[in-house]
Amino acid sequence: MTDPMPTHNFLFCSLDAALIGDVARQVHNEGHAVRYYIEEPADREIADGFVPKVDEWRDHLDWADIIIFDDIWIGKDIGTGALAEELREDGHAVVGGTASSDLLESDRGFAMDVLEENGITTLDHYEFDDFDAGIALVESNPAPYVIKPLGEVQNVKRLLYVGREDDGSDVVDVLRAYKKAWGHRMKGFQLQRRVEGVEIAVCGFFNGDRFLEPINFNFEHKKLFPGNIGPSTGEMGTSMFWAGRNKIFRETLGKLEEWLATEGYVGSIDLNCIVNEGGIYPLEFTPRFGYPTIVLQTVSLEMPTGEFFYRMAHGETFEIRAHRGYQVAVRVCVPPFPFDDDKTFDENSRNAAIVFEDPQRLEGIQIEDTKLVDGQWRVAGESGIVLIATGMGWSMLEAREQVYDRIDNIIIPNMYYRDDIGERWTDFDSDKLHAWGYLGP
Repeated sequence: MTDPMPTHNFLFCSLDAALIGDVARQVHNEGHAVRYYIEEPADREIADGFVPKVDEWRDHLDWADIIIFDDIWIGKDIGTGALAEELREDGHAVVGGTASSDLLESDRGFAMDVLEENGITTLDHYEFDDFDAGIALVESNPAPYVIKPLGEVQNVKRLLYVGREDDGSDVVDVLRAYKKAWGHRMKGFQLQRRVEGVEIAVCGFFNGDRFLEPINFNFEHKKLFPGNIGPSTGEMGTSMFWAGRNKIFRETLGKLEEWLATEGYVGSIDLNCIVNEGGIYPLEFTPRFGYPTIVLQTVSLEMPTGEFFYRMAHGETFEIRAHRGYQVAVRVCVPPFPFDDDKTFDENSRNAAIVFEDPQRLEGIQIEDTKLVDGQWRVAGESGIVLIATGMGWSMLEAREQVYDRIDNIIIPNMYYRDDIGERWTDFDSDKLHAWGYLGP
């Protein structure tokens, strides 16, 4: 008879929007003591009925064996990295970044400097706080560019624009439109040269000293509609697999291992890249959990989620026991996502019942903006991102079949989702990455 797994006290903190509810639910269901704090008033009902809540996170620091921050933001400002540093100095075990690592997301210029200083090739990029200066650069250097807002407004995902015209004329038109519509809020932006290739993110879990293995490789699907068209969202779904320290990792995150160790970083860090036969080009950092990526990553673990976080936060080096095939996550949404429209949400989605054709088939259905009221799952919050369906298989096709079979069991009025998550891998990405020699041992 084996000894039961020890239980611990977990304090989850959402100091802006509520994002980490399903991971807290997983840990709670494993038998650990969980307390969850949500700062944003409109989000405080999220995960009600699934995990215990608290009204003030600082009151529970001495109780907690581990503290987990779900994002870098405190309202409109970055700051959880600095908090995590302070708490670690006071002897707490924390999953969270540092003041400097937060800047990797909020200050794209700083992020590019860190990459270059650590020997990582970057695309040509330019930062501006003046729209006319950006327009002048494109007109004098005709080429396709990507517009990336800086600072707090970068969270408005639909403002990211990927240029299509070889002469950059569409980028000029979009910058002129942004100057009129967003000039009061968009305090700066980055222009980055656009290149063609396979978009792949390399994600590592760092224990304060080194990356744990295996490494996670994932593919984001940001556009609202199938075929990768429509407005940009935070993410409509993710496909992924776990692998060793291959060429993509060694040429990107692997070169940052010493920098992250010096920082004392703990948690997930993701670097989205464009890869082609000519090289690997980093695009942007996510120095925190990605969503719904972290939900799919934890669901794919073949070890308890609580054990995984506890050991990482306490600086242990161990092998991540994860599913060895492929994994897919699909977000299930309701109106008005990805837009903010209180009237539409009130009329169509608020408190809507979530029904399952077969109530016994809930495996692979993870909560996002969801609550449990008198045994009934309901839509919570205001975003319209309701559930995450997950699937796994020895091939990406098997993982896709499983996740969409699970979605067929969900009934929510006016629900929508992308039906092509993971399709790119089987159609194009796998062949190209293997042919270019990036996915070997």
